[in-house]
Amino acid sequence: MSKCILEGTRVIDLAEGLAGSVAALILAESGANVIKVEPPEGTRLRGSPPFTVWNRSKRSIALDAFGADRETFKALVSAADVLIHDYSPAEARARSIDEISLGQLAPDLIVAPITGFPAGHEEEEIPAQDSLVLAASGIMDEQAPVGREDGPVYLRFPLASWGAVWLAAIGIATRLFDRRRGGESGNVRTSLLQGALIPVLMHWRRVEAPSRGLGYGMPKFETNATLVECSDGVWIHFIGDVMKAPLVVESMEAMSPEEREAANKADSNAYWSDWGWCKAAFKTRPSEVWLNDLWAHDVAVQPALPMGALYFDEQCHANGYVIEVEDVDAGNTRQPGMPFVTTPGPRKPFSAPRLDADREAILADWTPRKAAAATAPARSFERPLDGIRVLDLGTHLAGPLAPMLLGDLGADVIKLEAMKGDPMRATAEWSFFGCQRNKRSLALDLKHPDAHEVVERLVKQADVVHHNMRMPAATRLGIDFESLHAINPRLIYCHVSSYCPVGTRKDWPGYDQLFQSSSGWEYEGAGEGNMPMWHRFGMMDHQAAMSSLYGVMLALIERERTGEGQFVASSLLGASLLTSSETHLTSEGELAPYARLDTGQMGVGPGDRLYQTNDGWLALMADDASLQNLAISLAVSDPGEIEGAFAAMARDDALALAQQAGAHVVPALTDQQDAFLDSATNQRLGLVTTLRHPIYGNVEHPGALWHFGGQQLAFDRAPPQIGEHTREVLGEAGFTTSEVDHLLGNHAALQSS
Repeated sequence: MSKCILEGTRVIDLAEGLAGSVAALILAESGANVIKVEPPEGTRLRGSPPFTVWNRSKRSIALDAFGADRETFKALVSAADVLIHDYSPAEARARSIDEISLGQLAPDLIVAPITGFPAGHEEEEIPAQDSLVLAASGIMDEQAPVGREDGPVYLRFPLASWGAVWLAAIGIATRLFDRRRGGESGNVRTSLLQGALIPVLMHWRRVEAPSRGLGYGMPKFETNATLVECSDGVWIHFIGDVMKAPLVVESMEAMSPEEREAANKADSNAYWSDWGWCKAAFKTRPSEVWLNDLWAHDVAVQPALPMGALYFDEQCHANGYVIEVEDVDAGNTRQPGMPFVTTPGPRKPFSAPRLDADREAILADWTPRKAAAATAPARSFERPLDGIRVLDLGTHLAGPLAPMLLGDLGADVIKLEAMKGDPMRATAEWSFFGCQRNKRSLALDLKHPDAHEVVERLVKQADVVHHNMRMPAATRLGIDFESLHAINPRLIYCHVSSYCPVGTRKDWPGYDQLFQSSSGWEYEGAGEGNMPMWHRFGMMDHQAAMSSLYGVMLALIERERTGEGQFVASSLLGASLLTSSETHLTSEGELAPYARLDTGQMGVGPGDRLYQTNDGWLALMADDASLQNLAISLAVSDPGEIEGAFAAMARDDALALAQQAGAHVVPALTDQQDAFLDSATNQRLGLVTTLRHPIYGNVEHPGALWHFGGQQLAFDRAPPQIGEHTREVLGEAGFTTSEVDHLLGNHAALQSS
């Protein structure tokens, strides 16, 4: 059996929270040797369901790493390739695990801190906790609440952490790739704020001369969430032309004009004048009838399921997205597997370790490697992915995002799009702008006889081809893996699907909304007892895209060893299931307990929630002791009464009182787009970038999602116009001026004016 791609890579995991722990898990199941270095009493999550999943496939050693066992810890660090932690900058310096200290101890070590806010930010000491970061950044205000007019929403989905999971894993894999190809070692930093900025790219921007669609965007109270309730009380979420299903038309037409008018008055939608009529029709039949009819007519739809339902899904099992792990404490469990496909694939998972269970083995085999003779790097890269060329054939969001991030990392990205352009240009330009920078556009009619030669030349020059079209369509167009691999055997071919590469649903259509729905997050995010709620962040598209990018980086690493390209895949189904990893299926077939959001979408308990004061909002995170101290300070008998006490106070007074009690507390800010873009700190740290667009003028946008030390990220191009670079790209592919003129005149390609 082939070795896993990261076999031989040694990783120290010091993380307590979701982002660092899961990033280390992803590396572990890619073959890395990951040790969880825990304090003598164990990490705070030890014994919980999240620990069971997030720390499987690792080994444990308990150390007083910053005290009595410091020398042992230093010996482990000296033998490691990567160190992951989620301490704040001040906490890291106090423990001598900041980048400078570790660089002196182990110059070749890749240090990967995951902080709350980036180092150098005024808020850099805010802990790496989702509720605090999302509140302090104003991102909790980007979701419309249920049952109240406005104000922030406690985002039960850990939006910031799940973004940071993949940013950290991708950043580390990028460093490992550069090392494999003879580049320099170096560190990579990211933060929960940067993880949360990924979906915010769709919503936060300032454009000098915007189009109507770009200027309007998608206001948070106009999400066009096509959720409908069926006669059996089950909600389903569909996307696309539901009128393709004859039963829908029949059910709507069975209603009288008076019933239609009354239904539309009772329930309106800014995007569909007959929305109420449609919703009323769906209440006439049970969900099973509707689902079967819609699926039969190729309408993308899924039911809103409870958390954990996907552990029983046949498609998940067929693709290894659900795995069985015999845990040493929890027994036989079902857990989420890795959501990407590479060759070699993930290692077989094993149980999360008991505390200090692997001390003897770790100390025996983590001996320092023989020091290599000091030599200068064979190659120097100004940007992490200098020299990599990417051909992006994706549309919508889950396809184009990963190529955009490759462009941010320095790759040369060519967006090959249809003559009419990516559909998102016309239907959701605000979303298009969130995943298209740093690309050059070539408009080409792939069905035209002359297109084949263009594709062949581009593929010969490419390192990566990435797309998310349904595979039967790709095969008809001659851009399937087998066809392109025959042209360029070194090609990394990455496909993002809705439902995974194999199984009965492998070619079904799907969108973000369906996987928020089926994964359980539409119910969990809505709060207890409320109807399901779609999150306008589109996070399942982003999760699938980022998992595909991680797979691409693994494939590039493997190509350095073998010289061969390969097929890489990810899916919305697999990526969405992984996000439910804070729970698992127990040996009794039940879902392990997890925190539930309250009806008002304020939080998961008095010590982790939003509070409204008489002049604003705040987010509190308090352990039992500090929560009790706060109750005493407020002269209330129970933590449940803190809400009423805070409501009568000014926010600054409430913040000061909570801090004195020992709690973590931040203002929960609102309307932060302009404040974020105007921030001198954000501009200095590269968190804001300004790009020049030929039509729209200056475009201000969230920028750097990583910091790579001495290497720079690329922010060279605003999202391109259709065919803006057709002549340029065709010329680089070897076509003469007359040949390009022929392609344009023959309507095989398009050059924008």
